[in-house]
Amino acid sequence: MTTPYAQRRARVAQAIGANGIALIPTALERPRNRDTDFIYRHDSYFYYLSGFTEPNAFLVITGDGRSTLFCQPKDLEREIWDGIRLGPDAAPAALGVDAAHAIGELDAQLPKLMENRDAVWFPFAIHAGLEARVGGWLERVRARVRFGALCPEQQRDLCGVLDEMRLIKDAHEQDIMRRASQISARAHVRAMQRSAAMLRAGQDVREYHLDAELLHEFRLHGSQYPAYGSIVAAGANACVLHYRADAAPVRDGELVLIDAGCELDGYASDITRTFPANGRFTGPQRALYDLVLASQDAAVAATKSGARFTDPHEATVKVLAQGMLDLGLLDKNKVGTLQDVIEQRAYFAFYMHRTGHWLGMDVHDCGSYVEPSEVGQVSERRDPLSGETITNRPSRILRPGMVLTIEPGLYVRPAAGVPEAFHNIGIRIEDDAIVTDTGCELITRGVPVAADEIEALMRG
Repeated sequence: MTTPYAQRRARVAQAIGANGIALIPTALERPRNRDTDFIYRHDSYFYYLSGFTEPNAFLVITGDGRSTLFCQPKDLEREIWDGIRLGPDAAPAALGVDAAHAIGELDAQLPKLMENRDAVWFPFAIHAGLEARVGGWLERVRARVRFGALCPEQQRDLCGVLDEMRLIKDAHEQDIMRRASQISARAHVRAMQRSAAMLRAGQDVREYHLDAELLHEFRLHGSQYPAYGSIVAAGANACVLHYRADAAPVRDGELVLIDAGCELDGYASDITRTFPANGRFTGPQRALYDLVLASQDAAVAATKSGARFTDPHEATVKVLAQGMLDLGLLDKNKVGTLQDVIEQRAYFAFYMHRTGHWLGMDVHDCGSYVEPSEVGQVSERRDPLSGETITNRPSRILRPGMVLTIEPGLYVRPAAGVPEAFHNIGIRIEDDAIVTDTGCELITRGVPVAADEIEALMRG
């Protein structure tokens, strides 16, 4: 049976041409401090094509469809310390590659594999020092031209080929992402309930208590690690977009914003929920929350095959901007009509980020946001806030199998003219969506979003 990894390698071979060669390293191990490394995480491109998670490895794909893996050799002494290695002898059967060698042979073998190729493809600007290594291998090929060897004349960026492939998730990838989302949803539910239970018991609650609940649930269900540093932001901290879970108190009567998701088998999930620490929304909190949820509903409805990537954002902005006028966050006498608010980006004071991003092996996954077939259609506009000239190109057309987040928010800092009841309230609601033929599938709704349902959950 052909694996997804073998199928992807075949597609790369076809894309680089019969005389091309593609070089894909995995990530390096990174020192954390003396004698210890950060927890190792493979390179996404490398794993996408190999399914191999060991460090110190390198994959080569040639245009004739052959793949060669360079990996760590078996070493009984090192395996006592670092774990069992697959080794080159077992790699072809285990991974479906055509050949495998010890990583120590890379410098000797690469010039031979590069001979008589017309182009060398590798990921540009990702692996420090790779360009220099490629140059060294090419130099050794050139030294053999007097013996009839031909040296590749082109160096091409492999990222473009792989980014387009990774943008559409196959059934195997979608299944993993659904399972990752289910685990993350359980973690959010656990944190919500823990917050209310601790406050009811009169205990001191800190952001790190809720972060601990997330991590416990991730690992309990087999996730290897968080997909990114979890954001657990209590009270005014929720108005800091990339706040990190820390030691601030979680107070009765305030909101908590949690943006967290696990990584499972190389794929990320990404969920944000905002909930009352004690399980009960106040009036002003509920008003802003319902507005954000309504804007997300509009974005979800706009997320469908054939729509543009920007359509959900525009739907969100329209709902949020009208809500800002209705609730008095924006003064109609100063900012004008809804259309004025949108055109002048007056909403930016309270909503300053986009409504989504690609999701996959990386939490901010690869893939162009410009429609490739229309990349030459260029227009310019002047940004009303910065005064900069912005180059516009047609936004990506959504197609089945693309996965993106839908994450509107509101962040209200104290300021003149802003109703005091809304001060220091930060709200974001984020779900992960797979684009389908008929709309989109929200794979993260194992944790509720409706305010009434959140309150009911936290009473349990």
